[in-house]
Amino acid sequence: MRLLVAEDEVKARRYLAQGLGEQGFSVTLAEDGAVALALLREHPFDAAVLDVMLPGRDGWAIVKALRQEGIATPVLFLTARDHVEDRVRGFEVGGNDYLVKPFAFAELVARLHNLMRRGAAATEPAPLRVGPLQVDLRRFEVTRAGRPLRLTPKEYAVLLLLARHRGRVLSRTLIAESVWGISFQTQTNVVDVLIGRLRAKLDAPFAPAPPLLRTVRGAGYLLDSDEG
Repeated sequence: MRLLVAEDEVKARRYLAQGLGEQGFSVTLAEDGAVALALLREHPFDAAVLDVMLPGRDGWAIVKALRQEGIATPVLFLTARDHVEDRVRGFEVGGNDYLVKPFAFAELVARLHNLMRRGAAATEPAPLRVGPLQVDLRRFEVTRAGRPLRLTPKEYAVLLLLARHRGRVLSRTLIAESVWGISFQTQTNVVDVLIGRLRAKLDAPFAPAPPLLRTVRGAGYLLDSDEG
């Protein structure tokens, strides 16, 4: 049972990691919202526990971004805020449950198991398709014209981000912050290097077929196909 826990308080983060680990969860920790969002975009989790008031991006903004991108990971908000308006907002942006601090640990575990059961019963997401390209979201497999592509985790994360925004130009800054969870610096060429590696696997072996990954000079990159 893979679980992401995003909590900026060190003691609370350690307490949750230890307690949930003892309950059989495989826990990944994040201490700020940007890192949490990048992890949720890049890796599959059975559920996520998000503190609402995170630095970088708050829990509401994280879930709103996930739902806009079609990522349906069940989310439980964990927060000291007990106003009705806050709970309503959490559900409106796409949260699945809400637990107010202080809480009984047994209740947290029970709520997480319930979220995971509901998530497992949900309809399996359909593969993403961009012309001859197919991304299997459940098996993390990518094929073009039926031929499997061997991608690194970072290459897969960038491709998935571009596929979810088919036909839209994504800036280097957006890609860097989404995939690495970092504040992008203009002198950093990490995005360009990774795009080059991805293009070598995605387009070069299929020439003279038109490329799917395209550069828009001065703006960023996009993924699209003329094949529908």
